[in-house]
Amino acid sequence: MGNCVSLDVSCDQTLHHACGCLFGDGNYIHMMEANLEALEKTMQELEERRDDLLRRVVIDEDKGLQRLAQVQGWFSRVQSVESQVKDLLEARSTQTKRLCLLGYCSKKCITSWLLAKGVFQVVAEKIPVPKVDKKHFQTTVGLDSMVEKAWNSLMIGERRTLGLYGMGGVGKTTLLACINNRFLEVVNEFDVVIWVVVSKDLQIESIQNQILGRLSLDKEWKQETEIERASHLNKIGVPPPTQENGSKLVFTTRSKEVCKDIEVDDIMEVACLSPDEAWELFQQKVGENPIKSHHDFLPVARKIAAKCCGLPLALCVIGKAMACKETVQEWRHAIHVLNSSSHEFPDYEIGKEKLIKYWICEGFIDGSRNDDGADNQGHDIIGLLVHAHLLVDGVLTFTVKMHDVIREMALWIASNFGKQRETFCVRSGAQLREIPKDINWELVRRISLMSNQISEISCSCNCSNLSTLLFQNNKLVDISCEFFRFMPALVVLDLSRNSILSRLPEEISNLGSLQYLNLSYTGMKSLPDGLKEMKRLIDLNLEFTRELESIVGIATSLPNLQVLRLYCSRVCVDDILMKELQLLEHVEIVTATIEDAVILKNIQGVDRLASSIRGLCLSNMSAPVVILNTVVVGGLQRLTIWNSKISEIKIDWESKERGDLICTGSPGFKQLSAVHIVRLEGPTDLTWLLYAQSLRILSVSGPSSIEEIINREKEMSIRTLHPDIVVPFEELESM
Repeated sequence: MGNCVSLDVSCDQTLHHACGCLFGDGNYIHMMEANLEALEKTMQELEERRDDLLRRVVIDEDKGLQRLAQVQGWFSRVQSVESQVKDLLEARSTQTKRLCLLGYCSKKCITSWLLAKGVFQVVAEKIPVPKVDKKHFQTTVGLDSMVEKAWNSLMIGERRTLGLYGMGGVGKTTLLACINNRFLEVVNEFDVVIWVVVSKDLQIESIQNQILGRLSLDKEWKQETEIERASHLNKIGVPPPTQENGSKLVFTTRSKEVCKDIEVDDIMEVACLSPDEAWELFQQKVGENPIKSHHDFLPVARKIAAKCCGLPLALCVIGKAMACKETVQEWRHAIHVLNSSSHEFPDYEIGKEKLIKYWICEGFIDGSRNDDGADNQGHDIIGLLVHAHLLVDGVLTFTVKMHDVIREMALWIASNFGKQRETFCVRSGAQLREIPKDINWELVRRISLMSNQISEISCSCNCSNLSTLLFQNNKLVDISCEFFRFMPALVVLDLSRNSILSRLPEEISNLGSLQYLNLSYTGMKSLPDGLKEMKRLIDLNLEFTRELESIVGIATSLPNLQVLRLYCSRVCVDDILMKELQLLEHVEIVTATIEDAVILKNIQGVDRLASSIRGLCLSNMSAPVVILNTVVVGGLQRLTIWNSKISEIKIDWESKERGDLICTGSPGFKQLSAVHIVRLEGPTDLTWLLYAQSLRILSVSGPSSIEEIINREKEMSIRTLHPDIVVPFEELESM
């Protein structure tokens, strides 16, 4: 029943073919064994031809070429025939009639036909680079006239360079995107249009990579040094535009002085919108209903639009925020808030996972996870915020940041929604050396003093409403015993990246509501006994605590822990700690430091514990072989191998539940995104990284025996076994 074949032929034709098999000239059944042997031999030759061809394809793909469709089609047909022939050979004694009808036992079988067709002079070709990458953006009021002005300045006459300057949020990037897309109309006049993003700290290598990537040069430039890459371009790859080379250069900046320093042919200010344009944009974002619902709304709405000073970003954000305001009193309050002095904030990146943890502990989201341990709701919200341009992706994909103008608007909205301004205090990156004296401690709910110069906390305040306190990246040395005494509602406390902070006061026991405590990258030598009283704590981060010696008793002290992070900590998992980890009934995420290969093996033997592993640091380990199982530690996201002597690293994909090998699809680590190798002796290559198909960060440093990342022969062996494994490092962002 499982091998039915539908043939669109008449009964007479079918009978004639069957009789031919039994008694005709072909006499296939009488020659069955001989033909089966020929079939088997031909299939073997076909498989050898496939493997040889695959090697050629891999070599070309590594050069950035794309395999031809006819080559891929041949691979697919071979795979299909291979499976069918295998089934037929295994059933040779019972399937003779079927073999004849399908023609597989004929000397002119389909395998021979495929073998003859599997000859290709060229297996891959260069991927064509589009002359212009179209940019997608949201149009705004007043844009068309600016685009026309900039285009005419750039394209008419002898001008070769144009500098666009203006304040943040005024629409410079949107204007540049429009200019970029206008080149689609004149594609024959230029070879290629290159869009380059230049970071504030001027990463020359990043600029070179963006330019070389668009030019799609065959040379393997990613392995070259900055000087070598510059020899193909110039320092950053932008030739001085001249009449002879026909090049044009247009860039954006916030500073007019930058345009003067570069000595551009023309400077154009991207100014804020005129009052009439600003009012039009504001009305679009608010909608007609609120403004026209009552005659008192119109003058108030005009004042609010005027407070945005023609800045498109502010008009859009505030306009959307006011769309749901239904009373004149709410609109008048917005004017009052906008009259308050604003602050300048630098951009800071924050990890998506950390942000989600804050939200969970604050009760904004429920924190339910899917099978791979991801917080779906949190990532969905971040995706929506990025899509709405309220957040911006960071340099790396697992971080986000907020535009400085958007941050000020967010603070405004928080106040504007019926909450007093005193309920939050955001002074991050303000170069503070002490805690601000103007904080209303009795009312404040959330405080962020991150990235300052504060070294001491000595105040004693009644903070009955405080729920979030962010103190990371300061210079804390001491926290007074009185500080935590009156914070009964605190749920999030982040003291990370205070490298000198070595102790916490015992009065931390008063934080009975605390759910999230981050002490990573601190000089903590021991945990206070008062920690035992924090029964609601669900997330404890002790990563990179190089001085912390022990956390014995953690399971009995903090029985509700769901997340325990010990990645790259001095606290290593031994038999005692492993038993404690198994006692944590609610644990879902663990990152660990391990020095003993036996302990690593034992952890992978405990399903519930192994499935919770998200980060592993193999430190000071000495072993002939280390085995990592992609099934049991399938949630692994970060891996560090530090100062170790390991002869061989093996990847196992055996399923303990099924007791067999999982060979369908790619059997690798689906979530492993960062691998750091520091001072590793033993292996000469890291070909096992082929199993890390989602790798984004790779660093190899310090004296080691590593000679190459991917060994060609080992790579072919793995890819023959697992053909679904694609070209390595397709998602790599940093190396």
